[in-house]
Amino acid sequence: MSIFGFTRFAATRTALTLGVAAAAITVLPAAAIAQDTQEEEATTAADGSVIVVTARRRAENLQDVPIAISAFSAERLENQGALDITDISQITPNTTLEASRGTNSTLTAFIRGVGQQDPVPGFEAGVGIYLDDVYLNRPQAAVLDIYEVERIEVLRGPQGTLYGRNTIGGAVKYVTKMLPQDFSLKVRGTYGTYDQAEGVITASAPIGDLVRVGGTVARLSRGGFGDNLNIRGLENYNRDVWAGRGTLEIGGYGAPVLIRLSGDYTRDKSDPRNGHRLIPGIRSGTPVLRDVFDTRAGLNNPRQDIEAFGLALNISAELTNTLTLRSISAWRKDDSFTPIDFDALPAIDVDVPAVYRNEQVSQEFQLLYEGDRLKGLVGFYYLDAKASTAFDVLLFTTVPNLNAFTAGDVRTDTWSVFGDFTYDFTDQLSLSLGGRYTVDKRNSTILRQTKLGRSAEFGGIPIVVATTSNFNGQARFTDFNPRASLSFKPNTDHLFFASYSQGFKGGGFDPRGLSTAAPDTNRDGVRSQQEIFDFLSFEPETVDSYELGWKGSFANNAINLALTGFYADYTNVQVPGSAGFDSNGDGVNDTFIGVTTNAGKAEFKGIEFEGNAVFAQEFAGSGSFLSFNATLGYIDGEYKRFIDARNIDVANLRRIQNTPKWTMSGTFSGVVPAFSGQITASTTVSYRSKTFQFETPSPFLDQPGFALWDASLIWRDDEDRFSFGINARNILDKRYITSGYQFLATAPDGTPTRNAAGNLIPTLGTEGVATAFYGNPRQVFVTGTVKF
Repeated sequence: MSIFGFTRFAATRTALTLGVAAAAITVLPAAAIAQDTQEEEATTAADGSVIVVTARRRAENLQDVPIAISAFSAERLENQGALDITDISQITPNTTLEASRGTNSTLTAFIRGVGQQDPVPGFEAGVGIYLDDVYLNRPQAAVLDIYEVERIEVLRGPQGTLYGRNTIGGAVKYVTKMLPQDFSLKVRGTYGTYDQAEGVITASAPIGDLVRVGGTVARLSRGGFGDNLNIRGLENYNRDVWAGRGTLEIGGYGAPVLIRLSGDYTRDKSDPRNGHRLIPGIRSGTPVLRDVFDTRAGLNNPRQDIEAFGLALNISAELTNTLTLRSISAWRKDDSFTPIDFDALPAIDVDVPAVYRNEQVSQEFQLLYEGDRLKGLVGFYYLDAKASTAFDVLLFTTVPNLNAFTAGDVRTDTWSVFGDFTYDFTDQLSLSLGGRYTVDKRNSTILRQTKLGRSAEFGGIPIVVATTSNFNGQARFTDFNPRASLSFKPNTDHLFFASYSQGFKGGGFDPRGLSTAAPDTNRDGVRSQQEIFDFLSFEPETVDSYELGWKGSFANNAINLALTGFYADYTNVQVPGSAGFDSNGDGVNDTFIGVTTNAGKAEFKGIEFEGNAVFAQEFAGSGSFLSFNATLGYIDGEYKRFIDARNIDVANLRRIQNTPKWTMSGTFSGVVPAFSGQITASTTVSYRSKTFQFETPSPFLDQPGFALWDASLIWRDDEDRFSFGINARNILDKRYITSGYQFLATAPDGTPTRNAAGNLIPTLGTEGVATAFYGNPRQVFVTGTVKF
C-alpha cells in the first residue's frame, strides 16, 4: 500500500535515515536551534562584482575558490529571462544542458565532454544534479524550473570529495531561498508569445521566533511551437506544468542550528514532444515538412504524463566554534509515461510507448571543521535507488503487429566515505588534499520478448512469441579517488592554483541488452551465462583531471577575471548505443539491440575563461553603471582508442558527443535610475561551434556552429516591491538541432549508404529514421512581480 506514492520500501528507509539524522542533534540544548546563515548564503553585490559561493562547504568569495566554477544569482537569472535550468547552458563554458530527445523534463547534461545522453536505467549520470544538496539519481524530471532560487552553481571537473555522489564530469547545484523572518507574499505573472502564461505565488510566515513555514505554487503553460498534423488537438513543443514546494524551517538566522524540512511536487501533462523528419519516407515517400516544429507523429498511447515529488530534511548544527554537523536525508520518486514516435509518421513504423519509474532514498552526514589554519570536512553518503523502464518497439510495417518488448530494472545500493581538508601554510600558500572511497552495487534484470500486439502496460493484449532475454546480473565496483590542490595568493587580488582530481563512475548492465545476440565466443553452439554476462555488462569508467588556474581582481573588484586550463585522461568510456538486429537471419531487422561499449580511451584538453567588468558612470545620475560579462570555453576532445564490434580500432572516425569545441558568450548590462526605481537593460550573444550528436558523425543530425541573441529590459522600484520586465529570447529566430534519432545504414565513418536504386537503407522499420529536435524559436514575454 502507498500514501501519495510513498511506498513501504521508501517509508521504511526514509524513517530510518530521518530518525538517525534527528538523533544526531538531540545532544544539543534546545536554545541551539539556529544556523550561521552565511554558510548557505550566496549574494551578488549591487554592481555584480562580488559573488559568494559554498562550493567547498564554506562561504567564500568566488574569486578565492581554487575551483573552476560558474555561479548565477537569482537576480542575474531574472535579468537573463531564464525559465529553467537549461537556459544557463549558453552562458557557461564547456557545458551542455538540454531537454532530452522527445521530452520536456528529462535532462541531458555534459560538462567538459563527460555526460550521459541515454535516459534509460543502468547508466549513471556523468554530471550530478543537486536540488538543495540532494543528488538526483535519474535524469527524468531533472529539467528544474527556475522559481524561488537563491543561486545555481556549475562546478566543472570530477566532484566527490566534498559532498554527495561521486560525479565524474561535474556538478550543477540548484539552491532554493531560505524563508524570510517576516511575513512575505510574492506574486509573479508572465505572458508571452505562443500563449505563454505563467503564474507563481510564494508565501511564508513566522510561527514564533524560531519557526517559519512557507510554500510556492507555480502554473507554467505555453502553447506549442508547432502542431501535430496527424492527431487533431495535439500541439508540439507545448507546456502544461503544475509545480509546488513547501518548507518548514526551525532556527537559523544566527542561532547554531537550522532544521529545514522541504517537499516538492511537479506534474507535467504536456502533449508528446515529437521530432522533425529530415528525410522523406523511404517506403511511403512522405515529404519533409517545411516547419521544423510541426509533426505527423501518430503515437499518443500512453498519454504523456510525468509526475515527480520528494521530501528532504536538511539539518545543520554548530557543535563548537570550529565544528559543524550536517545531515541531509531525502526520498524522491518519479513516474514518466511517454509516447516516443521515432519515425514521426502516422505509420506504426518505429513507435515506442514507454514508462520510466524511479525511486531513491539517500542519507548524507558531514562533519565540518574550520580552524585558523585548517579547514575541511569528512562525510558519509548512502544511496538506495530503484530505476525501471518498460517499453514496446512497434514495428508493424516490418511485420504486422510485431513488437520488440523490453523491461529493464536496475537496483543501485552504494555508499561512500569522503574527506577534503585545506591547510594554510601562510596567508598566501594553501594545500588541499581529499579522497573518496566508493562501493557501488548493481542488481539488474532484463526481460526481452517478441510479441504480437501492444503490451498490457499500454492497453494491449499481446501474444508472446519468444522470450529473447531473461537475465539477472549482479556486480560490485569499488574505487578510491584522490584529489589535491595547491593555491597561492601573492596578494588579496590574485589567486593561482594547480589541482589534480580523479573521477569514477561505476559499471552496470544495459537494460536493452539482447541475450540471444551475445557472441558465441567459445563456438560451441551454446551461449554460456558468462558470455551473456560479458555481452550485457559494461565496466566502470575513470577520469584523471589536471587543472592550472588564475583568478584576478582589479580596480577595487570592478574587474574580475578567471582563467583555467585543463587536461583529462578518460578511460573505459561508457558509450551506450542501439541498432536494428536480425534475430532470425532472414535479412530483415525485426528487433533492436542495445550495446554499451567501453571505448578504451579519450583525452580532453582546453581552457575556460570568465570575466566581468563594471564601469561606474554618472551618465544618468547616481547609481548608474554599465557592466560586461564574458565567457569562453575551448575543448579539444578526441578518442585515442575505440574498439568497435568488428574488433577494429576506429578512434580516428569517432567524435565526442554533445561537446562543441568552442562555447562563448558576451553580456552587456546597464542600470539607470528611473520612475522611482531603476531600469536594468541587458543583451547577450552566445555562440556554440559544431556539435556532434553521437560518437559516429551524422550529416543529418550534427549541428553546425550557431549564435543566439537575447535581450531584456526590467524595471524595479526603489523599495523592491514591484518589478516589470520584457524579455526576448533567440531574437533572430535561429533554427538549431539539440538532439535526435537515427536508424540508417552508414559506413564506418558515418556516411549514409544507399542501395542499388540510390535510396537510403533503414536499419529499423521501413521508413527510415532521421529525426531531429530543435531549440526554442524566438520568444518574447513580459513578467510582473508584486511583493507584499
